[in-house]
Amino acid sequence: MNYINSQLLVLVLMIMMPTTAFAENETMTLIEQYRQGVTHWPEAKLDAGVEVQPLMPLPQQIEFPLDNPFSEEKQQLGKHLFFDRRLSQSQQIACASCHDPDLAWADGRRKAIGHNRIQGDINSPSIVDTGLLKQLFWDGRVNSLEEQTLASWTNPIEMAANPENAAKRLAKTASYPALFKTAFGDENITPERIVQAIATFVRTVRSSPSDFDRFMEGKQTALTDQQIRGLHLFRTKARCIHCHNGPLLSDNQFHHLGTSFDQVGNFQGRYKMTGKAEDVGAFRTPALRTGIASPPYMHNGLVTDLDMLLAMYNMGWWQNAKLDNKTDDIPTAQLSPLIKPLDLSKQELADLKAFLLGLSSHLPQPLLPEELP
Repeated sequence: MNYINSQLLVLVLMIMMPTTAFAENETMTLIEQYRQGVTHWPEAKLDAGVEVQPLMPLPQQIEFPLDNPFSEEKQQLGKHLFFDRRLSQSQQIACASCHDPDLAWADGRRKAIGHNRIQGDINSPSIVDTGLLKQLFWDGRVNSLEEQTLASWTNPIEMAANPENAAKRLAKTASYPALFKTAFGDENITPERIVQAIATFVRTVRSSPSDFDRFMEGKQTALTDQQIRGLHLFRTKARCIHCHNGPLLSDNQFHHLGTSFDQVGNFQGRYKMTGKAEDVGAFRTPALRTGIASPPYMHNGLVTDLDMLLAMYNMGWWQNAKLDNKTDDIPTAQLSPLIKPLDLSKQELADLKAFLLGLSSHLPQPLLPEELP
């Protein structure tokens, strides 16, 4: 067989070869690129003008504020306070009522249940790794865990507490005066010290390294081939990287996805803070590491499981109609320009789901403190 005929034969065989063989070869090449480390990864596909933080493992150290430095004694005191029902007005609700370690430090409900069994209008997010956040609550209305603790403690539909009364109640117990003396130097129990101790404890509620963290640190086998395909989709066709980036897999920004309408409670979101039309219905991007482990999802608990969540993104969510209970001076929420239909296949959705599940780390279960006398 001469050279020309041999080349024709090769060409015919290539044409007759099943397309899956090409796909498998390309996929393996892609997988090997990812296994060789971040510097070998293909470029992420981003909309013009969008900048993202690089994906990276979670930092191991948490910064504590200068006016509330860490001490082990304060952390242990905060742990007791976090689980103590006596802080609430009814003396039946603790911080842990909505942030249960058995439920990934959330509550597993669509919307939180607070004082007098009142249902709130928002989903309880997990507190894991919140020490890394710069803005807290779904609408970002506070800038520290101390502010967040006080706000939830005094909210009339959460713990509904009078901080001064709660502090006096603890001062009459047999145990707390000594714990406050160990943590703060004297037995004086004040609302400020209670807030500082709880915030200190919450900053120490951390996730352990996930399969994704180990992969990023160089363990090539930490992610399966399917998860690597999902990682590639995450950075390209699935568009997740636009909002879920950086060590927390959150841009810490606020976006409207079409989830805000009058039947599901709070619809104003970030708009309450800024008064900007583009912030109507915009809520903080959740950190995927702990968010995946604590369904239901979204600020209103609208999405019950991960398959439903991926289906919603795949269809591109929806544009809101005008709300029945919206006053005329509030603009109609506009879908974020970063949200677009994805056209992911069934297999691509499965790959993406596999990767997302690899983001969730084991959440260490704390030894729950005994109720103090």
